[in-house]
Amino acid sequence: MIRLWTSFIILLLFPVYIFSQQQSPGLSSKKDSLMPGMSTSVPFPLDNLSAENKVYEILVSTSNPNIIPILSKGEFRLAPQEASVYLVPLRIAAETAKGNYTVTLNIKELQSGISFIKTVPVSISGSRKISVTALNSPEFIRAGETIRSSFLLKNNGNVTENLILKSKNALIDEATSVILGPNESKVIHIHKTTSPELSRNEVLNLNLSATSFDDPEENEDVYVSTQVIAVKPVESDIYHRLPVAASLSFIGMKNRGIYHDGFQGEVYGKGTLDKENKNQVEFRAITHNPVELNSFTQYEEYFVNYKRDQFFVHLGDKTYSSSYLTEFARYGRGAEVSYDFRKVSLGGFYNHPRFFRDIKDELNLYSTFKIRKESELSVGYLYKNPRKGAINYGEARLDSDAHLPYTKGKFRISKNINLSGELAYSSTSKTDGSAYLLQGEAIFKKLNGSLMYMKTSPQFAGYFTNTSTFNGNIYYNMFKKLSVFASYMQDAKNFRRDTLLLAAPYRKYIQYGVQYQYLPNGSVILNNGYQKYQDRLEPRQFDYEENFFKLSINQQIGIFQVNLEGQFGKTDNYLTGFSGNSSFYSANVSFQKFRTFFNLFGSYAISSRYQLQNQKNIYYGARIFSRFSDKTNLSVFYQNNYIPEDYFKDRNLFEVLLNQKLFPGNELDLSGRYSLQRGEIGNKDFIFSIRYTWRPDIPVQKTAEYISLSGNISNLGIKKTEGIKLMLGSYLSITDKEGNYQFKNVIPGSYFLEIDRSTTEINDIPTLTLPAALSLSDKENFFNFGLTTAAKVEGHIQFHEKEDAEQLPVKKGKKKRESIIIEATGNDQTYRKICFIGEDFDFTYLRPGEWTVRIYRNGLDKRYKISTDRFQFSLKPAGTKKINVTVVKQPTEIKYQQESLKVGYNEIKNKK
Repeated sequence: MIRLWTSFIILLLFPVYIFSQQQSPGLSSKKDSLMPGMSTSVPFPLDNLSAENKVYEILVSTSNPNIIPILSKGEFRLAPQEASVYLVPLRIAAETAKGNYTVTLNIKELQSGISFIKTVPVSISGSRKISVTALNSPEFIRAGETIRSSFLLKNNGNVTENLILKSKNALIDEATSVILGPNESKVIHIHKTTSPELSRNEVLNLNLSATSFDDPEENEDVYVSTQVIAVKPVESDIYHRLPVAASLSFIGMKNRGIYHDGFQGEVYGKGTLDKENKNQVEFRAITHNPVELNSFTQYEEYFVNYKRDQFFVHLGDKTYSSSYLTEFARYGRGAEVSYDFRKVSLGGFYNHPRFFRDIKDELNLYSTFKIRKESELSVGYLYKNPRKGAINYGEARLDSDAHLPYTKGKFRISKNINLSGELAYSSTSKTDGSAYLLQGEAIFKKLNGSLMYMKTSPQFAGYFTNTSTFNGNIYYNMFKKLSVFASYMQDAKNFRRDTLLLAAPYRKYIQYGVQYQYLPNGSVILNNGYQKYQDRLEPRQFDYEENFFKLSINQQIGIFQVNLEGQFGKTDNYLTGFSGNSSFYSANVSFQKFRTFFNLFGSYAISSRYQLQNQKNIYYGARIFSRFSDKTNLSVFYQNNYIPEDYFKDRNLFEVLLNQKLFPGNELDLSGRYSLQRGEIGNKDFIFSIRYTWRPDIPVQKTAEYISLSGNISNLGIKKTEGIKLMLGSYLSITDKEGNYQFKNVIPGSYFLEIDRSTTEINDIPTLTLPAALSLSDKENFFNFGLTTAAKVEGHIQFHEKEDAEQLPVKKGKKKRESIIIEATGNDQTYRKICFIGEDFDFTYLRPGEWTVRIYRNGLDKRYKISTDRFQFSLKPAGTKKINVTVVKQPTEIKYQQESLKVGYNEIKNKK
């Protein structure tokens, strides 16, 4: 036990000494595991079984040149019957790769000349460490120029790394995959071209990230920042302006064989009247429509509204609404006013309907009480005055004054549940009626649902009458990829709609199904259901009930978004009295390429819904939207036909829209379309328009006063300071004979002051960093600086190697090219360079003043030392400072013991 501890202490305390000692048998079989960049010793067991003294000459070699014997040659003596250990001190270079190697002793007995070899395996542990260091990146560039930045990528470990390079917002000049051996480095360059149309100065952050392919957790991410100066800055304004658009259109239409055309003007504005954005205003004026009114042309409209804090007023045309049951939506000309007292709000409106002839005027008053943050209760009163000699609207007619009190509310029961409802009553000179509405909504993490039930009495004089309806839906996400759903919908049958457009078909359907997300970009939906469609117009084009099964597949394939659908059903046709099968197949493909969006669609139907049994229809079309440039957009649409269920509305068959921005604030729109008007099945009409729009943005409040910037450029030993051009955003100034400059009528704000170097000598350098960031707010602002002659630093990196007299020379192989990083730092300038030993370096165009040059090792071999790693000096105008950087090889200090240290033990022999 004592001899084992003694051996351990000697190995630990004297790794670089050479000595002999007695060793326990267990030590000879130990395999060392070593870390790169360390010094250690490896034991070799030796013994002399003869009766004579032995003297051995020992030469040490390794299987890797990065594993270096500190003493490659030595002499060892062994007494008769002696067993000892020969320790070989080693230096493991930092770049030694992970792996198994050997240390070999070539041993020669000097007396007999007999030679033999002993080998010990050693294992070098793996070490992963990568680094990314920003080298050079411009502090300022002008918009439209390219930012070019460089980074030093280095493998500081001893494992060969396959590195994946990425940049979020720049392009990498080299390959995005780099293989670096231990202690290898590479300079990576990235670039980004900035937009010359940049309207304001901005800071761009470029990044470079390096990730090990074999160990993704080993990654480095570094950012650099560059200030981009706008060369076409948006003119700041000393006025707060109201956005206004004024347009003039020429519209032509061939309507049922008769051609009409004419001009239509429009003025629209929306914004605030003050810079605090408290006084909000919106207005619109559209003149008479020269052609038949439809959904593709604008109808005559005039309105203005104003809002400030809790006050709101509207004058003119709009869709007025009191409540869902009493007057859901009624377009007309009138006025509305409201005021919010925080807990209570009051309001009302007067409306003269435009597209509903039963009502001459209507008046509404209401009050809302806020119970909690998201709960409120409203009460109101609506008065309807009928038009004399009113025309019957369906089965309902307003024949006398109607009074409709109502109350409605919405309540947040909990975080996930909302309830709302309405109760209304109507009274005329002949009839009374009532109506009520209940709604509920629940939103949970996996479950969503809603319900709505409405019922009105036959004599109710509101928007709906003599009808009931129930709508509901539920959605449950069972698993991460699997969901189920169900929905039920029933349209209201009797309602007093505006006559601008025709009524949509009456619908009633129920469906339920399942959705499976089989891929992140792909899903399939299976659903079953029942539906009823009935035409509200006479003569009816369809009236059927249908039970169906539907399959839908949505899949993203590369740039293509694909949707496929198939529906199979059993149809009972009440229009013709027969029953039959109905099947529909459709495909929709969309993608984006070359700044253009493409959408292609088509469907094929074999249906028993309409006039014929097993009627076959094919529908197809396409939509293309292209942005040729920032100023030009083109849209083209085509569809060969529409299903009969859509004939209540205006339908496009072919449409072309072109938008061209001519110059700031001015644009031109051209459009042309073939369409089917509402109620038409086959007669097509043609509409075209040419529209010119001007956006003047009217000043409504002055927000600032013009200011000025003045200064002087001092002559500090250069030829002249006259005729130097300075730039402040979009403003320009030229210096006079004394170097004075001035910018007048400048809008307050933040700017960069730049100097046009083409108007100075090549070596003239300002005493302050330009471009200079200036914040100008005073009436008069001053900024002075000088021009002097640039200085430079020149130098050489020399290598000096001292021979170690105490050490035998090691066999030299091919040397790695060593490099260092040199950094020059002034008051506000910093430059870095990677320089190789034995080469010259320089830094040019430096501002005179105090400078510091620092030398960084950049992974320099630990055997080398930088004699002086910091230089401080003062640069004079037009001066040159020469410095020499010396790299020396550090001598290895080997100490010999005066006497060999021996640790032995006595063998106790058995006595017979």
